[in-house]
Amino acid sequence: MSEQNFKLLCMGNPLLDIQVQGDDSLLKKYGLDPNGAILAEEKHKPLYEELLEYKPVYVAGGAAQNSARGAQYLLPPKTTAYFGCVGDDQFAEEMRNAATNEGLTVDYLVNKDYPTGTCGVIITGHNRSLIANLSAAERYNESDHLNLPQKWKIVENAECYYISGFFLAVSPSSILKIANHAAENNKTLIMNISATYICQAFKKPMSEVAPYWDIIIGNETEAEAFATSEGWETKDLKEIAIKMAQLPKVNTKRQRVAIITHGAKSTIVGYQDGTIKEYPIIPIEDKEIEDTNGAGDAFVGGFLSQYVQGKSIDECINAGHWLANINIKLVGPAFPKEKIPYPGLV
Repeated sequence: MSEQNFKLLCMGNPLLDIQVQGDDSLLKKYGLDPNGAILAEEKHKPLYEELLEYKPVYVAGGAAQNSARGAQYLLPPKTTAYFGCVGDDQFAEEMRNAATNEGLTVDYLVNKDYPTGTCGVIITGHNRSLIANLSAAERYNESDHLNLPQKWKIVENAECYYISGFFLAVSPSSILKIANHAAENNKTLIMNISATYICQAFKKPMSEVAPYWDIIIGNETEAEAFATSEGWETKDLKEIAIKMAQLPKVNTKRQRVAIITHGAKSTIVGYQDGTIKEYPIIPIEDKEIEDTNGAGDAFVGGFLSQYVQGKSIDECINAGHWLANINIKLVGPAFPKEKIPYPGLV
């Protein structure tokens, strides 16, 4: 892999989604809500082996890996690479195979002391119950991976970096190392807030990385949580977008862009120079919606796919909406097996 020149490098917490068609008895056995999303407790640990009896579909998941798969879906082969940490087990192989089958090049740090992170996905009708066991996904460290010459070469050869906010809880030093490289070489660092709790629980590492953001992405609740953590007394998303864009910035050669998605409402984009733009999403009828889980990751994937090709922000946002529109017609963070070519800005 070190000989490849990938345009886009993504980093995050890889989780193997073990997706099954379940039933109420399985939910009841483990005390699960049909539409819940929880972190696994000790009582849930046997669930993952039991799911194998249900003929599961494996998806290479975790927010950043979902976006990396989405970007690669619309890009030429061997454009996108992904770093994260997995265990030395069957689930790591299943995830590696699932990612590779979708064209994503993965370079996982293998930690033999912890099992691969997994997310049980129990589907009952239109409901999905998510049970995540992060495990090895939380064990990434730069000394065992990023600092190795052949891995750092991949970083040096890339032009754009996308890192999930969840990774702030795992290896902020790795983020800062890449952020410094991006700023010094006028490359693009794109991050996602990822979850509201990140803004408070990991405020210190987020504050350290924020000056390196070239593009920051979040949904409306994440943007509001960030504003609260900064002491901004506003819930106006346009105002928040501008304030985020105008935070102090290390690389002054690039204008920062702040992107706030808002479900079925227009996406808001704020620029460091004070410009604000709104982009309506692609309309979709309720009956066409299968599952909105993963739509945000798909939006980012579509955005990244055009950004690394040098397209305008207008084009990038449009591609993000387009891929998210396709994604919500499918179950989970998935993309059609037969590639649908992106039609471009119309």
